[in-house]
Amino acid sequence: MIAYIRFADALSAWFGKAFAWLILMMALGTGYEVFVRYVLNSPTAWAFDVSFIMYGTLFMMAGAYTLSRDGHVRGDFLYRLWSPRWQARIDLVLYLLFFFPGVLALIFAGWKYASRSWQYGEVSVNSPAGIPIYQFKTVLVAAGLLLFIQGIAQVMRCLLAIRDNEWLPAESDVRETEDILMARAAEAEKDAHP
Repeated sequence: MIAYIRFADALSAWFGKAFAWLILMMALGTGYEVFVRYVLNSPTAWAFDVSFIMYGTLFMMAGAYTLSRDGHVRGDFLYRLWSPRWQARIDLVLYLLFFFPGVLALIFAGWKYASRSWQYGEVSVNSPAGIPIYQFKTVLVAAGLLLFIQGIAQVMRCLLAIRDNEWLPAESDVRETEDILMARAAEAEKDAHP
């Protein structure tokens, strides 16, 4: 189980980090659009569609990565008080009742929308540039598949936590700003009172 969890975490991380580069591309594209629109008075017809597509792709492809890092928002005012075993039991039920049906719906509906879009070469109706969007609809299927793979890993994490009453820690390549500030404050306090 641990080998599969590590595989899924690594796969999700690779895709999440690869698609994170879209942020840079969006910033450059938006900067270019602002320059040509307000300095050269020559706006582009494609800027809105391209930034919309890149942001949507980034958002969809980062879902599995965020799940692998336990980074999704959770209203845990009660949950955090429970033992890991009870947290895992609740998570397991929620994965089976809500997560997997939703992800499977995303995959199958996304497949239907993407295949139709590819068949007639769908383009955006939001601008006169006619930006193709069929490839963007394929992202629905890819994101769903990544979420499904990562969801299986999360179920395995739940099973391990039910057995051991301890969570297998998620990989940590990002730190919350609050955690960094708290660590710095603790170090400063320690240095002030040796």
